[in-house]
Amino acid sequence: ISPMINFDLLIKNSKGETLLTWRKKGEKYPAGWHVPGGIIRFKEKTENRIRKVAKIELGRDVFFKKKPLVIKEIFLNQINRSHFISILYLCRLKESLNPKLRKNKVFMQKYKMKWFSKCPKNIIRPHLMYKNFINKKFNKNA
Repeated sequence: ISPMINFDLLIKNSKGETLLTWRKKGEKYPAGWHVPGGIIRFKEKTENRIRKVAKIELGRDVFFKKKPLVIKEIFLNQINRSHFISILYLCRLKESLNPKLRKNKVFMQKYKMKWFSKCPKNIIRPHLMYKNFINKKFNKNA
């Protein structure tokens, strides 16, 4: 009946790289890298959804700018979940990704992620709309 509101997290490090996570092939989409994100729930505050997405997809908490970078509308060729309002927030990790955890197979299966200096070719199609943001280096005050 109404579009879904999705919060996407553009997570940058001090080198200007973007942290993307791997999405496995699903029924309606191919596998590929994507910007972590999630759909806000009824009566859930923006801050809570952003923190939950970071915890679920990255196993970490994030700092984020309260003002979004961009708001986009997406239409997908699907029966359900085909109309989205996607809001992109600039974020940085509160704590670094522990290299020891990254070598742990269980951790990697749950949290497959990688830092990118440029948008990868195998990013999921809907997230191509974020290519310029993935490629951009933000100053620390941005």
